[in-house]
Amino acid sequence: MRFHRNISFAVIDALMAIFNEGEYADKVVARALKLDKRWGSSDRKFVAETIYDIVRWKRLYAEIAEIKKEPFDRDGIWRMFAVWATLKGHTLPDWKYFEGTPVRKIKGKFDELSKDRKFKESIPDWMDEIGVKELGEAVWSKEIKAQNEPAKVILRTNTLNTTKEALKLELLKLDIHTQAIENYPEALVLDERANVFMTDIFKNGMFEVQDASSQMVAHMLDIQPGMRVVDTCAGAGGKTLHMACLMQNKGQIIAMDLYESKLKQLKIRAKRNGIHNIEYRVIDTTKVIKKLHGQADRVLIDAPCSGLGVLKRNPDAKWKLKPEFIDNIRKVQAEVLESYAPIVKPGGKLVYATCSVLPSENQEQIEKFLTTETGKNFTFVEDKKVLAHESGYDGFYMALLTRNN
Repeated sequence: MRFHRNISFAVIDALMAIFNEGEYADKVVARALKLDKRWGSSDRKFVAETIYDIVRWKRLYAEIAEIKKEPFDRDGIWRMFAVWATLKGHTLPDWKYFEGTPVRKIKGKFDELSKDRKFKESIPDWMDEIGVKELGEAVWSKEIKAQNEPAKVILRTNTLNTTKEALKLELLKLDIHTQAIENYPEALVLDERANVFMTDIFKNGMFEVQDASSQMVAHMLDIQPGMRVVDTCAGAGGKTLHMACLMQNKGQIIAMDLYESKLKQLKIRAKRNGIHNIEYRVIDTTKVIKKLHGQADRVLIDAPCSGLGVLKRNPDAKWKLKPEFIDNIRKVQAEVLESYAPIVKPGGKLVYATCSVLPSENQEQIEKFLTTETGKNFTFVEDKKVLAHESGYDGFYMALLTRNN
């Protein structure tokens, strides 16, 4: 393929922002794609995929490029770009940035480093250690390999407005080919990546983009129309919207979050989806939670977590995460369970979910909770541990509990 200077510069600028300024890759990529209106779909695809590729393999590429310290200077990023291009089999253009690139040495170094999982899968030492400790060598090796594969684009049909079959046909008219996924009632997976957000059918609320594993959570709650449901950590509300569909817009969902900005995003999405049974509450004091004690038929605790199950869609998290964050988030998870569980009324159901694959954030949190004073009022029903290397989708955990009294 032929490299274009303005497109390559856009990639370099983006990587500088992600690696050195701590910006989030998805925001940087979205910004980069708006730089030049003349770019065609193949140009935009190159920009997005190259940025994500180099972010995903940062440690490996930096080692091959012999970059020993951060922040990276611009020359260092160009050397990583050269490593990426060489390993992808591209011929480097005759630009000053690539002068003296040791093509054969790059391939030899890659083969040598690929014998060490930390380089092969391009992860920090501490992440490799925690993965082995919690999942075991064999499972962790398979899981981190799967987490380095680019995420598929999964749609969730908005069943208030259409059916999965009708949505599939509408997408086909736009030359967007999809497949249904067995055992995921509303899910369609795209054969090839496409900007589905620009379509009229998205703007008319026919679907949301939501990973298949995430779509399992609302179903586990066994929600029925007319219920009172509380989503305690709603965020921008992918699961909230799914629950509203399962309730057929009947009953009440109380969507809660610490951040009003996230609930504002949810309001916009709900309007597009034609959903009107959601009430929004910012958790600005503990009173907001206490007022709801014993009030809900169903409670979802989509707990804050390390995100180690969704690295395939957030590869920059490998470099932003720190071990002390995970230590802290475990404490937060325990507090959240303790605080929000009393919202369930006797006979009601609670689902605790994370997008992590670490047992210490998942089943071990549930085991500990069930020994607390609050937890003794609950009975464990079932849990699901979803690993990316087994499912092909995000790593997830969800546990179902019922309240006794």
